[in-house]
This record gives sequence, C-alpha cells and structure tokens, in this order.
Amino acid sequence: MISSGVEVKIGRLESIVEQIGEAVLSTTETIESLAHRLETLSVQVEAQGKQLQQQGYQIFALCDAVQTLAESQDDSLQKLSHLTETLDKLMILLQGSD
Repeated sequence: MISSGVEVKIGRLESIVEQIGEAVLSTTETIESLAHRLETLSVQVEAQGKQLQQQGYQIFALCDAVQTLAESQDDSLQKLSHLTETLDKLMILLQGSD
C-alpha cells in the first residue's frame, strides 16, 4: 500500500515535470518567434532610417538648388532693370534728336 502511494506521488511528479518541460519548450518557441519578429522589425526600421537620411540629403540638395535659382533670378532681375533703364535713356536720346 505504501508503494502504491509512492507510485502515485511519483506519477504526479512525473506529470508535473512533464508539464513544466512542455511549458519551457512552449516558452522557448514563443521567445524564438518574438526574437525573429523583433529582428525583422529592426531590419525594417534600419532600412527606413536609411531612407529618411537619403530623403534628408535630397531635401538639402533641393533647398540649395532653390537658393541658387533665387539668387540667379535676383541677378537676372537686376540686369533686366539696368537694361530697361539704359533703353529708357536711349529712347529719350532718340526722341530728343528727332
């Protein structure tokens, strides 16, 4: 009878150990799955960071080009204004000689 009670306890212990083993395996699989997902997200975030950096460079280059264009337009307007003044003076001279 005592051995029967011991066998029952051993059986319960074996069942508990088996359940703990299954829980450990399940937890390990879950952790591995989460680690894989985290690695995938990390790669995606890194790629997006590189894209943002590239877009930043492109925006900087675009701003520089716009600034250069604005300076060129300002220079052109000054030259056009000077040309208009010169033409006005020439017209006045031509009208005066008539």
